[in-house]
Amino acid sequence: MIWSGVTACLWVLAATATAFLPMRRQRLPGAVLLAAAPVLILWLLLDLGWPVALVATLGFVSMFRHPLRYLIARVRGRSPVLPPEIRG
Repeated sequence: MIWSGVTACLWVLAATATAFLPMRRQRLPGAVLLAAAPVLILWLLLDLGWPVALVATLGFVSMFRHPLRYLIARVRGRSPVLPPEIRG
């Protein structure tokens, strides 16, 4: 059994469950998933090769496009506006 593939499937299930949470409750699990994804994608790259890692990267960027856009804006020194439902 390829444990990187099993772990990737569990990550997808956790991301899907997190998406069902209200916006304010998505922060902590979303941050954990966001931090774990590069490690998991690297593990997939080493076990299964670059095509699988590319598909995983595209799926990750698709799922986390808004948080990634926010983080990139913060790194560039900009102050992005958050939607009212996630302002704290």
